[in-house]
Amino acid sequence: MSPILTEADRAFFDQNGYLVVRQLIPANQVDAVVNAIWDFLEFDPDDPSDWYRDPHRVNGMVEMYHDQALWDVRQNPAVYELFRELFGREDLWVFIDRANLKPPPNEAHSEYDHHGMVHWDIDVRETPTPFLVQGVLYLVDTKQGEGGFQCVPGLHRRAAQVSAGISDQDLRHQQLHEGFPEQIGPPIEVEANAGDFIIWHSALPHGNSRNCSDNPRLAQYVRMFPADPADEELREARIASWRESSHPAFQHPRAFPGDPRRKEAESPPAQLTPLGRKLLGLDDWI
Repeated sequence: MSPILTEADRAFFDQNGYLVVRQLIPANQVDAVVNAIWDFLEFDPDDPSDWYRDPHRVNGMVEMYHDQALWDVRQNPAVYELFRELFGREDLWVFIDRANLKPPPNEAHSEYDHHGMVHWDIDVRETPTPFLVQGVLYLVDTKQGEGGFQCVPGLHRRAAQVSAGISDQDLRHQQLHEGFPEQIGPPIEVEANAGDFIIWHSALPHGNSRNCSDNPRLAQYVRMFPADPADEELREARIASWRESSHPAFQHPRAFPGDPRRKEAESPPAQLTPLGRKLLGLDDWI
């Protein structure tokens, strides 16, 4: 397929650590993920009073991982091409990630008023800084103040230097911009529309912002990383998670607690394309 990134895109990404790729995902795939989220949570999308209860987590994370709609986005050739161009290699695996639904504030359910976060997902003290990237698909048009992606542009280039004076425990802080305003600085909120895809360097402080609007923010997280077929234990765990439609506890038990109902386990494994089979690790790249 044609290249996704222009020279200007690459320059912007290198300088700022993130990039908005407009309309990467078609509307039918976006709508399918939106519908899957509402169905998984068993919420009525037309009844705002129904959005503040179990099984939804108060931080907005939706513990679904294997719905066909999620896999269709992961194995979309344009998504793969974007990651391939940034990594400069073909042999990638896709992270088994989830979705997000951040409801608007509700006085009767203040616990769901998640004020947002800015954090690191990797140990940025490592030198040279490892090149890893991750992304988020916007499922609804999201402006500033509506709970979308936020980051501190350019800080990925100084992450090791900035983090040197921060303790191990504090590096896991979820509000780095508040705990270390001088080192981290204020984040910016990135506006985007449904179908737009934001990709960023993992050394960039990032997170989602507070939703102060009247509408829910919905998104799907997608990331890829260099395949590691030599790690047979990891490969088998990934395949088992897909085959059993189970949550990927092997990735990080605390961060990915899973759905106590095990709703996804009631469905057969998602259908994979030849590309999807390679991205999972079911088939080799060679």
